[in-house]
Formats: sequence, C-alpha cells, structure tokens
Amino acid sequence: MSEMPRDNQRPMDDPVAHHGPPAGGAGRVLLATVIVLLLVAVAGGTTWWMYSRDPAPTSNVAGPTRSPSATTCPGVKLRVVAAPEIAPVVTTAAKTLDDNEANPCDPIEVVAEEPGFTVANAAKPDVWIPSSTAWVGIANAGGAAFRAQGEPLAHSPIVLAGPPGVTNGLATGDRTSWAKLTGAVAAGRVPAVSMPDAQASTIGLLSVYAVNAAMARTTPDSGIAQLRALTLRSRLKDASADPTKTLARVAEQWNTNGVIYDVGVFPTTEQQLRTYQRGQHTVKLNGAFPADGMVEADYPFAVAKNNQDIELTAQLRAAITRTALTKAGFRPASLPGTLPLPKKPAGLLAPATMWSQYKSLSTQVLLLIDASGSMNKKIAAPGGRTTTRAGLLRESGKFAAELFAEDTNVGLWFFGQPTPTSPPHKEVVSYGPITGPLDGKSRRDALGNAMDEYRAADNSGTPLYKSVLDGVAEMREKVSPGTVTLVVVLTDGEDGESTFKMTQAQFMSKLAAEQDPSRPVPVLALGYGPDVDMKALNAMSEATGGKAFPATNPADLSSAIAKAFLAAHAPR
Repeated sequence: MSEMPRDNQRPMDDPVAHHGPPAGGAGRVLLATVIVLLLVAVAGGTTWWMYSRDPAPTSNVAGPTRSPSATTCPGVKLRVVAAPEIAPVVTTAAKTLDDNEANPCDPIEVVAEEPGFTVANAAKPDVWIPSSTAWVGIANAGGAAFRAQGEPLAHSPIVLAGPPGVTNGLATGDRTSWAKLTGAVAAGRVPAVSMPDAQASTIGLLSVYAVNAAMARTTPDSGIAQLRALTLRSRLKDASADPTKTLARVAEQWNTNGVIYDVGVFPTTEQQLRTYQRGQHTVKLNGAFPADGMVEADYPFAVAKNNQDIELTAQLRAAITRTALTKAGFRPASLPGTLPLPKKPAGLLAPATMWSQYKSLSTQVLLLIDASGSMNKKIAAPGGRTTTRAGLLRESGKFAAELFAEDTNVGLWFFGQPTPTSPPHKEVVSYGPITGPLDGKSRRDALGNAMDEYRAADNSGTPLYKSVLDGVAEMREKVSPGTVTLVVVLTDGEDGESTFKMTQAQFMSKLAAEQDPSRPVPVLALGYGPDVDMKALNAMSEATGGKAFPATNPADLSSAIAKAFLAAHAPR
C-alpha cells in the first residue's frame, strides 16, 4: 500500500448548488423497528450501538466529546446533522451566513453525528448530510421523510489503511483486494484487522457489503462465498471501532507513550486518511483501494419534509463550495469502478445484520461428520457440474476450517459403520487448541487436511444416534465457565443400517437422561440432502438447547454451515 495519491480531480471552484435532481434508550427501539420492517427474514436479537451525538469537530483526527441533545439557542432557524468528517466544512459554510455577530446564537446549528445515530434518534434535523445516500432510504423506510436534493455534495472512496510494515505485502501500488486481506488474515500474515460497526457507521456498512460482493466473485457457490466473508469477520480484533477515534489513537499513543497502537489494517475513507497523512504524524499510514469490492461514501444534501426555512436551506447548500470540499480531501465525483449499491435498504442491512450478530466467544466444539455410504451419491453442484455429496462437503469443509477463532478448542470425528464389527465413529483430529501443534502442523491445518482427505465408505451404515450420545458425553466433561461447548453434527440421512441402531424414542430417552443443566452441551445439527430426517434433528437439537439447519438442496450446504457457525457465535 502506498500513501494516497495527490488529488487528480478537476477544479471545484463553483458552489455545489446547481445540479439537477438525481436519476436512525428510545433510539435503539426505533432502529430495531427499522430492522424488523426491512429484514423480516433475518430480524431478531440485534442491538445497534449508537455513536455519541457530538458538536461539529474542528479536526478529523481528534475525537469529539458528547454535547447536549437540545440546542441552548432557541433562535436557531436551521438544525443540521452532518457526518463527522464533513461537519467542519458545513460548519464553516454555516458561519458565513451569520449576519448578526452580536447574537451569540448562530442561525444554523451543525451537529456532527454518525448516520446510525441519526436514524435511531426520534428528533430529526431540518437538513441531514450523512456519509451515504443509502442512509436516506434506511431512515425513510423507518418513517422519516427526507429528500435528497440534487447530486451528492462530495464523494470519498473507502480504502484499506495501516502502517507500512503491516500493509506492504497486501497491495500493488494503490490497489489491493478484500480477498487478499481475507487470505492474509486466515494465514496469520496480518496481525490484526479492525472495522467500524456495520449497523451505525457508513464505513462499516459499506465495507461489509463490499466484502460479501468480493467473496461472491471468487466462487459460484453463494454459501462458500458467505463462509469466506465470515472468515474475515471471525478474525476481527475490533468490530465496532470508531472511525475517527481509530486514527486519533494511532497518532496519540505514539506521541504520549512512544508505542504504536496495534490496529493492524482497517477501512477508512480516503478523505479521513488524507487528513491524517497531512498531519505529519510519527506513525505513518498508507492506504489502497480494494479493487474487487470498491465502495464509496457520498454525502447527500437531504432536506426534511417539514423543513420550514427553505431559503436558508438553499443558502447553506450554495455556501458549501467545491473548493472547500476539495481542500478538505473530498472528491467531486465517483471513482471509476465503484460498486453500485442495492436500491432497497435490505440489500445492505442483511449482510450487516449477519455480520453484527456474530459474537467473539471462547468455543469448544466437536465436529461429527457423516461418513456413511449415502454421502457418495451424485448431485448437481453449484455452477452446473456434477459431484458427490462427499465431494461438495470437502469443498465447504476446507473453508469452514478457517472460520474458528484463535481461542477455539476443536476435535473431529467421522461416523459410519462399514462392517458389523466397526466402531460407530473414529477420531480423525484429536481435540485441542486450534492453534496448537498436531503431527508437525497446526490443528487448523490438520482440520483442513482431514476435510481434503474425507471419503465415505460405500454401504456404510449410519450410527447417528450413538455418535451424538458419545459426542455429547465427551464434551460434557470439558464444559467450563465462560466458554461455549458444542457438538456440531452433519448428516445426510437418518439413524440406521448399523449394529448401533436405535429408535428415535430410545435415543431421545437416553439423551434426556444424560442432560445436565449445569453443564450444557447444545447440538447444532445440519441436515444435508433430501433423505435427512429433519424432524429427528430438530428434536435432538431442541432437547439440548441447540438448533437444526436444513440443506435439502446440495447448493445450500455451505450456507447451512455458515448459519451453524453464526449460531455457535450468537450470544446466549
């Protein structure tokens, strides 16, 4: 990655006012309502973190302080909320419209605020300049009434930034990719990655969308693409970093303690990075555009339907000049190759919700993989090719092995009975820390290799119930405070054709008798293929406090694994 290039923009000397029309306590409750309205399929249990409502800052590096939510000047004619990075430009423009210097109150009040807070706040401003036009649609879907007036005031693409020593291996010139970052994180070549809250910050919201879009380019299997995106999410050091304060901490900790703050790589807007670079800080930061998923902040001038001072509003827009925006580091137009955003808010909120539902938890997990003969049945895989159920599982399993966080303990069993004297299951990867050594490699690598080598024996029976009972008993002994302990089972059939066969009633009776509320071991069951008994898997999971996920369509296997992974990392 390199220092951001100098402005190669056309001059912006005329006011940004003469363009034609263009081709979110109580706040949390309101914003949750927006989610329910827009994402019925994925709604539930999401808490939005709200950024502080702050007066417009005078620096894009220093973190602002909290201010009263109500103005102390009753004579204010126009209340404006702007994204923190553009608020200084708006404030300066607003002051040029104050023709009464004797009055301590300016006619225009400008508040710097992250867009997610504005959406959640019941009191809406007269004018809103968020850092993405997408927020206008999100707010209006929640009951607000804003209209974007003309073209956006400015643009600023999102870049991946970090100290040169961390980022040099990720970029060629000023270009990098989300896929390269994800691979480097999974391989341990990047010490840390931080991102802002995907449900409150434009940088977080758009970055998550871009990551998912980039991963979709790597495979025709949407489930595997989702697994790849979750790989990056599972390795984040901080998933709710304040964009402005991240830059401030990089600068201040060196200056005060002589120590570089370890943020690793993080997305930010080009404008915020340029502002930091112009500050001549001791800690250098470089940035590069992720070419496989380039997104940008834009800054619409949105006017509330009940705005009573249209004349002052027009004067404010005219006072925000292109020259001032250029000097502040913004662009006049989109960078070529920028991804178009979904027209409907749900297209952005769905991946953001998935991303935010993930919780970093210390996890102990035993994987039980069906190795019975039915796994060798041929299927039509994503992309139109033909493979077997086992073959598709091998592909998905390789990516699933990368998802576990560094503090995970994991083991892997294959279950199946090829002969009447065979045991119901065999240990393929011994239980232990995923980062720990195993036969000369890490346990994570051993998991990946085991999935590469996974084969199902023809005519092998399916001792599903016996394997689950043994797995739950095994993991119950490992339950410890502050740790989530799970059994994850993937099967394409029902219990049968083995010497360990039992009825569902017998199994459920044994499972209930072994439950210990003080040492819970939830079972997450993935039912794979048309022959699976989902009724039995649901009963099994519900009895242990877990969940079951169907993947009756082979193309849904990876998505089911992703859902199980999210469930394993959901707050309990």
